[in-house]
Amino acid sequence: MKIMTFTGKTPSEALKNARLKVGDEGMLIETREIKKKSLGKDALYEIVIGLEDDAKIKEDPKPLRHTSYGNKMLGKESEDVLYDISSAAKQISKIADVTDPTYEYGMPSKSPSSYEPKELKEIKSEIHKLGDKVKLIQNMFWEEKSPALQNAIPPEFAEIYKLASQSGMNKEHLDSIMHMTLEHMPFKMRESSATVKRYFQTLLRKMIPIRLENPPAVGTKKVMMFVGPTGVGKTTSIAKLAARYSFLMQKKYKVGLVVLDTYRIGAVEQLMQYARMMKLGIETVVDPPEFASALESLRYCDYILIDTMGSSPYDKVKIEKIYECLNANDTEYNVDVVLVMPSSIKYEDLQATYDNFETLGVDTMMFTKLDETKGFGNIFSLAYETKKPISYFSVGQEVPEDLVCASSDFLVECLLHGFNRSKA
Repeated sequence: MKIMTFTGKTPSEALKNARLKVGDEGMLIETREIKKKSLGKDALYEIVIGLEDDAKIKEDPKPLRHTSYGNKMLGKESEDVLYDISSAAKQISKIADVTDPTYEYGMPSKSPSSYEPKELKEIKSEIHKLGDKVKLIQNMFWEEKSPALQNAIPPEFAEIYKLASQSGMNKEHLDSIMHMTLEHMPFKMRESSATVKRYFQTLLRKMIPIRLENPPAVGTKKVMMFVGPTGVGKTTSIAKLAARYSFLMQKKYKVGLVVLDTYRIGAVEQLMQYARMMKLGIETVVDPPEFASALESLRYCDYILIDTMGSSPYDKVKIEKIYECLNANDTEYNVDVVLVMPSSIKYEDLQATYDNFETLGVDTMMFTKLDETKGFGNIFSLAYETKKPISYFSVGQEVPEDLVCASSDFLVECLLHGFNRSKA
């Protein structure tokens, strides 16, 4: 085997020089610092490469162009360096796996891990650190540009920035949060991507407004009107809530239903079927003046859930019809307006939907179809932008199982790791 050495101002530059000379045929044997960095002088690193005897060596390699790390995003040259570092990490790992260590006192051990010599432990520690650095460099290759901050994003923040960006979160919101993280996060916690991720998760959780489920007090009732676009699952969500309030809570509450969606015969029949199955009172409203009478006829109920006509966010006529019903409410009951939206549309569409239904006086938001999407940053961004609390999540079609009381922990888990039904 041939042994060759290469030098550079950084380990990655030395690897680059080696690759230009010997290609991919070499095996990394050792990396060491032969001259420390001092005032006005660069450090010097040396790597040792092993080659098979028949390996070909390239002649007259082109001069290496040095790229300053941290001043700009990594380019094509850095991708080559990443490849070399990844290969180096794998090779070192293989060396560590096949090494036959000489245990202390020269005695064979029944539990090798407990008698590893210091040298082997140090090698494994360095491999672990190298693996983490490779991971950090890999996560620097996101397509989006880093936020316009005073300082560049440290590599330890690259993984969490990439995850949040790919989740569909609004870029302005993400950059703002990243700025707060960089400004307030203790320096001690910036040593690894794991601690950065935990800190970022905690910050996100605190920024999500949540409306906790609060049953009505004795002698009072809750009236909830569900509004939103066509096909988002309002009727199914109301059936889930009716079953929850009637059978699944510590107290079995009396629930009544009101239907404004008389234009969709199928939806009315579906809700009436649920009402028959659960033995619930149900009223239909054709004209706004009938709305107050329907509420009064269900005054014996603890919960009154109102299904409305689905409409395009841009259909002002139907939204105005719902507003007229709310305006005709001359009863003593306050109506909470719950805006129901699908989680499977992009943030800009969620924002447009909210803006058009906001005239109804939205109190809380409910998101459906969490099982049909992989990105949840859009939900976070809308809650962050509107400051409206989230009350429930619908995670499937099953009644009443696929309903989750909103929590910031659950949403952040979905945002960073994807939807997991077992954690719903």
